[in-house]
Amino acid sequence: MDMDQEDLIRRLNWFYSLEMNQVELYKVQSKQFKDHYAGQVFERVAAIEQSHVDNVAARITSLGAKPTLLGEVVSPILGMSLGNLMSLTGLERTLQLNMELERKAMSDYKKLIEDLVAGGEDPGGDLCSQLKDNFVDEHLHTALFDTLRENLMEDKIETL
Repeated sequence: MDMDQEDLIRRLNWFYSLEMNQVELYKVQSKQFKDHYAGQVFERVAAIEQSHVDNVAARITSLGAKPTLLGEVVSPILGMSLGNLMSLTGLERTLQLNMELERKAMSDYKKLIEDLVAGGEDPGGDLCSQLKDNFVDEHLHTALFDTLRENLMEDKIETL
């Protein structure tokens, strides 16, 4: 698939918006669960997602465009408004929804990487490398949330 620069910028803005929404979501969750280990996890994950916001924004800027928020992108993915999502107090449900969000990010990163490779669009490989790094982080977050959820179900969550 040959991808023109406008399409690439549009797709990068999707990630910019998704990552911004994740940062906001995980910051709220870190406050909701501040007395739990999960609160610290959410805070750390928010910081990593912020690095994704920064590196995607820098990439968009390097392509001569301005990073643009596409609005609330989490709602359609999870089928609920960000407000409703943020009002969740059950840690297990919160972790499950976070994993769904991370899986969507992984799926979309994978698709963009595949399209770039198939079209020979990233000759230096630095964009694909950046996208793969973000993918790995999303994968780690999914595994971490899943481990927290399993430990919660087994009542093994510890506080630090």
